[in-house]
Amino acid sequence: MKKYRKLLIPLVIVLAIAGFAAFYLNKLSQDGVLNMADVYATIQKVSVYLIPAAVLLVLIIIALIVFRNKDWKFKFWLKGESLVIMLIAIMLTVNTIIFGPMSNLFNLNYASLNDVSAATLEKNGELTKEIANEGTVLLKNTDNYLPLEDTENLNVFGWASTNPVYGGTGSGNVDTSNATTILSGLEEAGFSLNDQLSDFYSDYRTDRPEVGMWAQDWTLVEPKSSDYSDKLIDDAKEFSNTALIVISRVGGEGADLPTNMKGEGITYEGNDGDFEDGDHYLQLSKTERDMVDLVTDNFEDVIVLVNSSNAMELGWLNDYDNIKGALWMAGPGATGFSALGDILKGEVNPSGKTVDTFVYDLQQTPTWNNFGDFSYDDSKYKFIDYVENIYVGYKFYETYYQDNEEGYSQAVQYPLGYGLSYTTFEQTMGDLRTESDGTITFDVTVRNTGDVAGKDVVQVYFTPPYQDGGIEKAATNVLTFEKTDEIAPGESQTLTVSFNQEDMASFDNQDAQAYVLEEGEYTIALKENAHESLDSKVFTLGQTITYDADNKRSTDEVVATNQFTDFATGEVDYLSRADNFANYEETTARPESRQLTDLEKDGLTNADDYEIVNDDEDEMPKTGEKNGMELNDLVGLDFDDAQWETLLDQMTVKDMSNLITYGGYQTVAAKSVGKLQTYDFDGPAGISSFFVQAKGTAFPTATMIAATWNKELAKDRGEAVGEEAAEIGISGWYGPAMNIHRSAFSGRNFEYYSEDGVISGVMAANEIAGAKSKGVYSYMKHFALNDQETNRTDLLLTWSTEQAIREVYLKPFEMAVKDGGANAAMSAFNYIGNQWAGGSSTLLNTVLRDEWGFDGFVLTDYFGGYGYMDADKAIRNGNDMMLSTTGETGAGLDDTESATAVQAMRTAAHNILYTVVNSREYENYESASQWMPWQQTAIKVNIAVGVGIVAIQALIIYLYRRKARNTVK
Repeated sequence: MKKYRKLLIPLVIVLAIAGFAAFYLNKLSQDGVLNMADVYATIQKVSVYLIPAAVLLVLIIIALIVFRNKDWKFKFWLKGESLVIMLIAIMLTVNTIIFGPMSNLFNLNYASLNDVSAATLEKNGELTKEIANEGTVLLKNTDNYLPLEDTENLNVFGWASTNPVYGGTGSGNVDTSNATTILSGLEEAGFSLNDQLSDFYSDYRTDRPEVGMWAQDWTLVEPKSSDYSDKLIDDAKEFSNTALIVISRVGGEGADLPTNMKGEGITYEGNDGDFEDGDHYLQLSKTERDMVDLVTDNFEDVIVLVNSSNAMELGWLNDYDNIKGALWMAGPGATGFSALGDILKGEVNPSGKTVDTFVYDLQQTPTWNNFGDFSYDDSKYKFIDYVENIYVGYKFYETYYQDNEEGYSQAVQYPLGYGLSYTTFEQTMGDLRTESDGTITFDVTVRNTGDVAGKDVVQVYFTPPYQDGGIEKAATNVLTFEKTDEIAPGESQTLTVSFNQEDMASFDNQDAQAYVLEEGEYTIALKENAHESLDSKVFTLGQTITYDADNKRSTDEVVATNQFTDFATGEVDYLSRADNFANYEETTARPESRQLTDLEKDGLTNADDYEIVNDDEDEMPKTGEKNGMELNDLVGLDFDDAQWETLLDQMTVKDMSNLITYGGYQTVAAKSVGKLQTYDFDGPAGISSFFVQAKGTAFPTATMIAATWNKELAKDRGEAVGEEAAEIGISGWYGPAMNIHRSAFSGRNFEYYSEDGVISGVMAANEIAGAKSKGVYSYMKHFALNDQETNRTDLLLTWSTEQAIREVYLKPFEMAVKDGGANAAMSAFNYIGNQWAGGSSTLLNTVLRDEWGFDGFVLTDYFGGYGYMDADKAIRNGNDMMLSTTGETGAGLDDTESATAVQAMRTAAHNILYTVVNSREYENYESASQWMPWQQTAIKVNIAVGVGIVAIQALIIYLYRRKARNTVK
């Protein structure tokens, strides 16, 4: 075999290529970019390209063995040319792989991107602090104890004081390695801190337990009260009589917060006895309670900081007389904790308001029994029943306890919209003014009646007329809101509030099957929060208005009528206000195990039973035409401009297929129409990427942004994301996220704004508009009803009434499109009823595009297949692009030949191209003919290798001739 040892070199190269591909993909999997199913699928796909080279190698070896007895001339020629041929084959194989199945991964990993400038980071750090200033909520302030104007020394208790929560985990995670900590933020404000305490906590543990997408450790790190030495406490008392306690909770993508800390599969390595069976994550652990007891027993003045985007049970704040102040900071981002010290010192007057209802007992909420893991007896499908109907959060409590103040006060600790100030305000409501187009306006004068300058929120709610057993309506509903400027003591500001009467319509999915504004009295209330009224006026409607086909709402392109009822309601009993919620116990009980009914199965498909159906009447569109146009020619043209058809005629089937399939964190180039490559990055709390070291500002969580109740700050934040995206070189932003805080236990609540659809919609619309003004398209997500993490990719059927779907869960997305100009969306993993959200034409075409007038494209959530995601199904139903980097697990199209398929591909391409051409990528257009940087490098390497192969061939000829001459001699 020594004769053939030279052949080991190309063999090793072939194996090295395969090994490198496997290593590279495995690394991406470990980094969280790919799941292992994609890794194995891609390795298998790449291995196919190695087969020709392997076969050629075998043939060469066979030839060398067969012709081993030939004369030297033939053998010399055979060996030499075999080497050249093998090198050429390897070169072609490598190029086929890297310019083929691996090209999109190379596009991402070797993207030529920039860093955000220091000046922009500094500016956005100030914006982050400003959001934290206004998004911090003062929950308690006994006898105006705060601010601590004369306090210099401060003891800070709680392990979380040394390891706070800045945001959340998963795609919403951001880099906080250089963030302002709680301790540094307090010191910036001039407080002197007890270093012995912080050293004690740091020595106890330095790292926060992992709560990530792939693993969750729910341990609440906290030393036992017995771990505090007498000397440590005595020294602390001598240092200061004032103590700040920090309590934190973290959530993240991929897992909801435990509703039973002793439940199966819950990892908890904290102190023994922290929780009993049935205790949940959002209540104090025994160790935490013991620590609070220790602090309140030893310090006269105690303040509590609640650092959690999930609404905790905080009734214990009322159990201690010497807890004189309490603040809530959801997730303040990289610089937000600087606000804490300024607020405690009185440099900033807190003006934040809660965006969720804080209740005393989360186990008594209407969603408690219908949130989590539920499976059908006879099926692989999972389910979740939105039995509470429209009565989510405050809408339930303000309605259920409408005439029962005692019951309300026992159930609700802090209503939605609650927040104290260091000053007092007086709000005066003017008369209602009604315009002919249905617009209603009134003035609100806000006067600062206290001694400190501050901002206030004008909260406007409405109470509609309700007939027992009629259309479901909550007694209190957010209508609109405004935030004042900073008002000096004794000064006032007058704001004009405006809304349309159709905003008070309810969706009647039973009779009218449309939005209805029933006749009667509508109370327009100016409120301190969802529960406490300051003033009100009555708007009387003389006759019922039905917004049907002859009288659609002014904001709708086509009438909104029943679309989801047939497939989303299921056979579930829903909560009703009738007879004072007579069916409450029955509907909100934990669902018994059951089977899928025939009605619920009707139209239900997954990857195994979905069949591609083509329409024989569809005509094959033109493809690959040479019309001489480029995408850049259509900048600024309307979506329906006739020139689009001319351009789309040029698109090749291959370009359309690639554009649809390889939509993971990018939109790929399409040479047939001169489309440029663009990049789309995570995430909702600030730009981040699994692939490259391109990082932006770690902004506060969406929950804290919403807690500002400041539309302008939301818009500023959107503009800031857009500016950073432009500096980095990306055009798309996977955010903002605007699902609903249906339950306090949703792991991803930090990414979402509120339990209320209007608050969420206002914030989302302003952020999207801000980013769009900088040329960045925002993927509003997750569209829709993706309100829990449990089973989200496990064939999860989400059942709800059409009224709740429209009034609660779709409301933020509707406002994002109509008010914010959203032109990109990310569909959700879950099913809505029995239709996968990413394959529901009702959701993505009928409602999103037809009703709301959305012009743009829809991307799936991460394309892992999961047994139901399918690209063919997606594009036939309005989902245009797959969030896939590899094209595997169903992200590739099976049908690219039928007229139906090509028409769907053409539509998807149109939607994608329209959004991209109107983004920042085309503001300073350069020809799309240029190669990517890594491709340029690859071409240079190819040239060098090609020259080397030519040199080897020349050397073989030279050696052959020299040996031939020597043989003749």
